[in-house]
Amino acid sequence: MKSIEVEKIESHNVLNPTVIKLGFVSFFADIASEMLYPITPIFLTAVLGASMSSLGLIEGVAEAIASLLKTYSGSWSDQISKRKPFIITGYLLAAIAKPIVGFSSSWAQVLGARALDRTGKGIRSAPRDALLSDSVDPKQIGAAFGWHRAMDTAGAAIGPLFAITLLTANAADLRPLYMWALIPGLISVLILFFIHEPKPVKKENQKWQNPIFAWSKFDFSFKKYLFSWGIFSVANSSDVFLLMKAKSAGISTVSVILIYCLYNLVYAASSPYLGKLSDKIDRRFILAGGLFVFVLVYLGFSVANEDWQYWALFGIYGLYMGATDGVGKALTIDLVPKELKATALGLLGTVTGVCTLVASITAGLIWDHAGSMWTFLFGAFGAALAAILILTAPHRKIN
Repeated sequence: MKSIEVEKIESHNVLNPTVIKLGFVSFFADIASEMLYPITPIFLTAVLGASMSSLGLIEGVAEAIASLLKTYSGSWSDQISKRKPFIITGYLLAAIAKPIVGFSSSWAQVLGARALDRTGKGIRSAPRDALLSDSVDPKQIGAAFGWHRAMDTAGAAIGPLFAITLLTANAADLRPLYMWALIPGLISVLILFFIHEPKPVKKENQKWQNPIFAWSKFDFSFKKYLFSWGIFSVANSSDVFLLMKAKSAGISTVSVILIYCLYNLVYAASSPYLGKLSDKIDRRFILAGGLFVFVLVYLGFSVANEDWQYWALFGIYGLYMGATDGVGKALTIDLVPKELKATALGLLGTVTGVCTLVASITAGLIWDHAGSMWTFLFGAFGAALAAILILTAPHRKIN
């Protein structure tokens, strides 16, 4: 058991053991997930014969399940002051869900496997992010999330390269990739057992309470931010549509995977810098800037027709993620009481996921009935509106 003095020293070091270990957990988990992510839409459409509407439904339902669970797991974690049980369970479910996709013979079975995978994400995400913020000084939260996203996304860049290596043996058979993904997934679970969690604070009532009752404790600034992010999420469909746009332009499967690696490399490289920068200036400026980058990228996707354009757009898209993912979570923690941070992070995830369900289904329907250009124009409009709302919203930092 670590002493209080050691814990205090670690809290002033951004790259302390907890941050590093959680980073490696996400690193291996993302190798498992991202070696499959650019493959799955191709597997669904080319192997199982799913339509773009079905693809949107699968991604939307899966993310909605994850999002709904984030609020409840976050609230429960806050109530009992424990994080690791939720984190371990979540990563384990995600690991075992990967091979199930490979055994599937219909898109409906893939939907079930993706639902299990996202159930794991829903259970683990808010408690993990709360544990990450617990381990550093409040003035370094942006930097901590930036480094965590960098390690996470490094795995996302390496994962597709593993997929390419495995595909060289048999490019026509995508199913074995889902079996290999189990290995890094289980490694991520193993690392969790070596992470120290502070002893929970005893409370008079440690029974779970409905997170709806916590809503009145949140400041208007957080509620307005949540609303603004929801506007964006309604227009932000799954990234599988970006991959399918590149694929439909005639780009090979291997090139699509490499383009996706480029996106993740830019995302990983930019996250630490932009996260640290958000600790020094108003986080809203970084977040809104990322959304305006999203607008430019989606406008580009609406008219792109050359290979080099997709390479450029995916690279720029990585800057959007570096400016929004970790920074958005850090802003959430700024705006809520510290005893409700996991609940608030869960609510952010819930709003994001439920709206993504609408966005992905809508994007699939627009694509099938009006064409891909209108899918991306819809996303660009929603991002621009959300950026304006975030910049003009009242802001009061609580922590």
